[in-house]
Amino acid sequence: MASIKKVQITFDCASPLRVARFWAETLGYVVAPPPEGYDTWEAYNESLPPEERDTWAACADPSGVGPRLYFQRVPEGKVVKNRVHVDVRAGIGLVGAERLATLEAECARLVALGATRVRLLPADEENESCIVMQDVEGNEFCLD
Repeated sequence: MASIKKVQITFDCASPLRVARFWAETLGYVVAPPPEGYDTWEAYNESLPPEERDTWAACADPSGVGPRLYFQRVPEGKVVKNRVHVDVRAGIGLVGAERLATLEAECARLVALGATRVRLLPADEENESCIVMQDVEGNEFCLD
């Protein structure tokens, strides 16, 4: 049996380019270049009829290690909690106050990018602290 070597994570959203830019900044990824013949995504989108603008975007890990993220426009808005979410691993190997300080600093950076802080899940007997957040369109993710 062959093994899968790469995965892509796809987000349904209202504004693919906006969400792609948020996640690129969050993860240190790069937004995919616009289609050939266009200097910017804005120039590409302006060349299309209004109903065909901003229908997709993507971003990728510049080192090629992490998964590609793909964003596709869908007509319906988000109405329920995500069944799958992204964990942004900012505090790997850290515990206690050092971990919490690192998470809080990263949370502040992401809020400045348009994320929303939902709540702190404090450490317990089984897990270290993490912060539940939402991206620019309300998709939940954990900062851990």
